[in-house]
Amino acid sequence: MRFYEFATKSIKPKPPLTPAQARINALKQGVENSRRQLQAERERQRRQRDAERLRKQLQQR
Repeated sequence: MRFYEFATKSIKPKPPLTPAQARINALKQGVENSRRQLQAERERQRRQRDAERLRKQLQQR
C-alpha cells in the first residue's frame, strides 16, 4: 500500500466484546502468559545449571 491509500481509508472502531467473547479472550491471554512464564522458568533453571556446572569445573582446577 502507498501512503495516500492509508490516509483515505478510515479505521473503524471495534465494538465492545460480549461477556462470552471477553472470557474467551481472557483465557487465551492466560494461556499465552503461562507459556511465557514456563519458558522463562525453564531458561532460568538452565542458566542456573550451566552456572553451577561452570563453578564446579573452575573449582577442580
